[in-house]
Amino acid sequence: MSDSKHTELLRFTTAGSVDDGKSTLIGRLLYDSKSIFEDQYEAVKLTSERRGEPEVNLALLTDGLKAEREQGITIDVAYRYFSTPRRKFIIADTPGHIQYTRNMVTGASTANAALILIDARHGVVEQTRRHAFLASLLQIPHLVICINKMDLVDYKEEAYEAIRQDFEQFSYKLDVKDVHFIPISALKGDNVVEKSKNMPWYGGSTLLYYLEHVHIGSDHNFIDCRFPVQYVIRPYSDEFHDYRGYAGRIAGGVFKKGDKVMLLPSGFTSSIAKIDTYEGELEEAYPPMSVTLLLEDDLDLSRGDMIVRENNHPQVSQDLEVMICWFNERPLQLRGKYTILHTTREARCIIQDIRYKLDINSLHRNVEDQDIRMNDIARIAIRTTQPLFFDSYRKNRITGSVLFVDEGTNETVAAGMII
Repeated sequence: MSDSKHTELLRFTTAGSVDDGKSTLIGRLLYDSKSIFEDQYEAVKLTSERRGEPEVNLALLTDGLKAEREQGITIDVAYRYFSTPRRKFIIADTPGHIQYTRNMVTGASTANAALILIDARHGVVEQTRRHAFLASLLQIPHLVICINKMDLVDYKEEAYEAIRQDFEQFSYKLDVKDVHFIPISALKGDNVVEKSKNMPWYGGSTLLYYLEHVHIGSDHNFIDCRFPVQYVIRPYSDEFHDYRGYAGRIAGGVFKKGDKVMLLPSGFTSSIAKIDTYEGELEEAYPPMSVTLLLEDDLDLSRGDMIVRENNHPQVSQDLEVMICWFNERPLQLRGKYTILHTTREARCIIQDIRYKLDINSLHRNVEDQDIRMNDIARIAIRTTQPLFFDSYRKNRITGSVLFVDEGTNETVAAGMII
């Protein structure tokens, strides 16, 4: 398994209220899993001593931006990389503040797991509910509830149990399938990488063990075949005189050599003659692999088209219902026109209706409020200039997501999940 090419990659995001210890936890994971260098640790140790802190402040490892260090908060999405012999990890460390909902949506959109930190002294707070709701909205398959700062409640099982039950009551309302609870102290290292001697009552695994072993193989959709064409490869050389390949990243399903396929939007059918990759030919390919498909027939396909199975189609429509998170200072314009990006397709769309705005804390749907501003979450109806080939976001996170771009400024103004 140690061959780096075959090591599984787990993406996870961290969320929590402002001082719940996210940066300390990531620092602890990096340090205890030997993923940082001694000199980095020494620098952090010196800074901690200079600031008169009693312990080595591992949060300094991760808070890279100067403004953040001075305010002691994380502002933007910071990506960290580390690996153990079992897995590679990408961490999206996202801010806890309410005004940074958009950053959490950005960091979490590709995650396999979300770590939600809860301060053992404060229990489930508004931010906890907000982050759990976002994780369920974004369909993150695995939720890990890290009940942190157990050292400050004397490692008491009752404190942990009360929070666990409180969160479970709330999570029944959400669409989350796998929730896991771990009592930790990021500062002292309890149950992060090493098993805690202070909590003999806890029989579960450490956080790192969980992250290394959680089953992520089935987080992709392997049933519905979807291959958005990104690029048509035509090398005009004598050696590859008749070569015509369609390159892209598989968004769903398993494609095998010889499979009958259908091309959208034309509806023509053909068979897969060959599956090419940089490393050589394959017999089959599945998400999230990037491959080049060659077909038996000489058909005209271009960027934005999609290769699917004959008897398993995505929905094809110009009218879509979308849950959006608004990213921009300028509010959403009803009847406004935006560029929409979906898989490899680009179209334009008009906002036909704002169905409701969602209060993230109470999960209340406000039908009257049509004012959608930065970090708001709303359900809207749109019409696109050309048909999109899509699935619901719950069925496929790739073919079910869209981005909205302001045509004037070229800024990404919203991310959406197709309902």
